[in-house]
Amino acid sequence: MTTETISSSDRILRQQILGSRRISNYLLATAVTIGGVGFLLAGISSYLHKNLLFFSDPSQLIFVPQGIAMGFYGVAGSLLATYLWLMIILDVGSGYNEFNRETGFVKIFRWGFPGKNRQIEVSCRIEDVQAIRVDIKEGLNPRRALYLRIKGRRDVPLTRVGQPMSLPQVENQGAELARFLGVPLEGL
Repeated sequence: MTTETISSSDRILRQQILGSRRISNYLLATAVTIGGVGFLLAGISSYLHKNLLFFSDPSQLIFVPQGIAMGFYGVAGSLLATYLWLMIILDVGSGYNEFNRETGFVKIFRWGFPGKNRQIEVSCRIEDVQAIRVDIKEGLNPRRALYLRIKGRRDVPLTRVGQPMSLPQVENQGAELARFLGVPLEGL
C-alpha cells in the first residue's frame, strides 16, 4: 500500500502515511501470540504434570530443563506479542505530509510511542526546502524512500517505514512533489 495523496486544491497537497496497522503486522502479531501462549502453556503443563494444550501432551516433559526452557520462550513470545499489539493499537508511524502554498509551510506529522514525544511534528517554510531527494538502494535489503532536504537541517523522511514502494511509485511521487514545491528532484 502506498501513501495516499489527497489534494484539496492546487494550493494544498496532503499525503496520508500508513503506520503500524498493516496486514503483515496483524499476521505477525497473531503468529507470535499463538506461539508465545503455546510455549507458555507447554511450560506450565510440564510443571503441573497436567495437559493444558489440546494438540499435544507436554505434561510428560521434564520440568528441568525442558519445561523451564518452554516457559522462558513462552514469556519472551508473549512479551513480544504484547509489544506488537500495542504498536498496532497505537498505530505508531502513521501520520501525514502537508504541503500548503496558502500558508507557505510544510508540515510533517507522525504518531510515535507514548510519552512526552507521542506526536512527532516537523514544520518549515516552503522557501527553506532545497530539494526532494530520492534514496534508492537495491539488493538483499532494498530501500526506496523520499526525503525532504531543508536548509540547515537533516533530511526528513517522507515515505512510510516497512515494505519499500515500487520504483515507479517513488519516481512519480517524487516528481509530483518536486513539481508542486518548485524544487529540484535529486538522486535519480
